[in-house]
Amino acid sequence: MVFDIQKCTVNILCEEQRSDALVETVVENNGLSLYLTAVKDKVKFIELHWQFASDPGLYVLGDVWERSYGELEFAKLADCTRHFPWYFIATDKKSCFCFGVRTRPNAFVSFRYTTDGITALVDCRNGASGVCLDGRKLHLATFVYEQYASDDVTACLHAYCKKLCPDPILPKEKIYGGNNWYYAYGKSSYGEILSDARVQVALADGIENKPFQVIDDGWQIHSCCGPWIANEKFGDMKKLADEIRQAGARPGIWIRLLNTKDETMTDEMRILRGGKRQYLDPTHPAVQKHIRADIERVRSWGYEMLKHDFTTVDLFGNFGNSLNETITKVEDWHFYDQSKTNAEIVLDFYRLIREAAGDMYLIGCNTISHLCAGLVELNRIGDDTSGREWSRTRKMGVNTLAFRLAQNEAFYMCDADCVGILDDNIPWELNKQWLHLLSYSNTPLFVSCSERITDEQKKDLSQAYKVFQQEHTIRPTDIYENKTPSRWEIDGQSVVYNWDE
Repeated sequence: MVFDIQKCTVNILCEEQRSDALVETVVENNGLSLYLTAVKDKVKFIELHWQFASDPGLYVLGDVWERSYGELEFAKLADCTRHFPWYFIATDKKSCFCFGVRTRPNAFVSFRYTTDGITALVDCRNGASGVCLDGRKLHLATFVYEQYASDDVTACLHAYCKKLCPDPILPKEKIYGGNNWYYAYGKSSYGEILSDARVQVALADGIENKPFQVIDDGWQIHSCCGPWIANEKFGDMKKLADEIRQAGARPGIWIRLLNTKDETMTDEMRILRGGKRQYLDPTHPAVQKHIRADIERVRSWGYEMLKHDFTTVDLFGNFGNSLNETITKVEDWHFYDQSKTNAEIVLDFYRLIREAAGDMYLIGCNTISHLCAGLVELNRIGDDTSGREWSRTRKMGVNTLAFRLAQNEAFYMCDADCVGILDDNIPWELNKQWLHLLSYSNTPLFVSCSERITDEQKKDLSQAYKVFQQEHTIRPTDIYENKTPSRWEIDGQSVVYNWDE
């Protein structure tokens, strides 16, 4: 395909009639950089369009704003109805081309690809309002286009993702172990977590690389909410971290930084959206100080991994599965600091977490994929799997692993979520297949189980942990026909899974 990235039309949308907003496009760093300057204008969106003809029979796959929710699939270009956040790949099953923006841009960017060309919607807003740049010149994004003479779409997309993110931060060792959420669902205690850690150590017997034991929601005094102080079932969190380590595992912990009942956080420090104030506004200096203190406290307890959750919905009012071309649907609101775009605000927030976390590993959950790349070691790439419903694991787990596997070790390590083992809620012959796929995927492997697992499950889990320590080659092979691919090529061999109940 003949395509000139420089040949595009530009349209600027402001809160009122445009007067001084200027856009500049510059070819630099092997891409097309977009700059915005405005003194009085409050810019909301910039639209760029590249006109060219495309075959309606092309297969197209796009990314999503944050986690995926079982919706990812290749679709014929003629049938594409959604916008694609961040990037997309198109193929005729003989060659591929990719179009998108580099990671950590200062705007939210989504694409609409049709038979007539590509349209990029660059969201420069602050909340749902125009941004007040006050004369500042802002580099919004760098567009990157690549073609590949290959029919292996997973490999092509992986190569492209590496071009979009030249500086991922990756863990020094393979990450695996326990997370208590999918068998406990928030009902746990100091003793149960310590027992879980001992189970993980026993399953990893003979493996030099120690497993993690991550404490999920339920350790704090309020469910899914701060302040981040231990409840009576947990008590001394530093002592618990020490005992997890003494048992032979590595301690990790979950937190939701923007939701708290701490009364020192006043209304001015909370986002006013839809007529309500609830979630903390990370652009307020007092909130930034508060977040830093929360993270440093957890770090001082000795936890080696921090899983921070709910940041997208707390910041913008919606989960990604209810969004299309823009990051927020709620109108007429803004952040405390109106001088920065939403993307800048998120980046500042993630950088604050990264700095305060120090040498702790970070797992982003409900984090914005393209903005956390290079700032977290692990990212949850799909919505929750389940220890209760196999259909949810099949939809959320298998789909997200198949269609976002290309991001693994390019943006971060892709966490496709847990193998949830809650008594006999899910037949083991089904869950065992999910365990098998994860163990060969080169992505993190977390298992949610208690000491109640059977001898058969112990044997299978121990074997999976050993397999997981090695590097493997893997790709789905029925990715065009199946939203939950059942045919995979693993280490050069064909493997067929039966995901049906």
